[in-house]
Amino acid sequence: MNPIHRLKEIREDKDLLQDDIAKILNMSKKGYSHYETNYSEIPNQKLITLAKFYDTSIDYLLYLTDERKPNKNR
Repeated sequence: MNPIHRLKEIREDKDLLQDDIAKILNMSKKGYSHYETNYSEIPNQKLITLAKFYDTSIDYLLYLTDERKPNKNR
């Protein structure tokens, strides 16, 4: 299955473990790993939390843009 998001890529860029992000999202590591492997759909609120944590846009997380920083002028 092709990834539809950058969760693993951006997490590894920050030298974080799945367990670290699972704690931020207040969920189990297994539940979070399902997001990274595209086994489970990511709820909107979790995407918002991740975008804020990584200081990026949801568009970047979902491969809708390659610009990592959100456009502050929108």
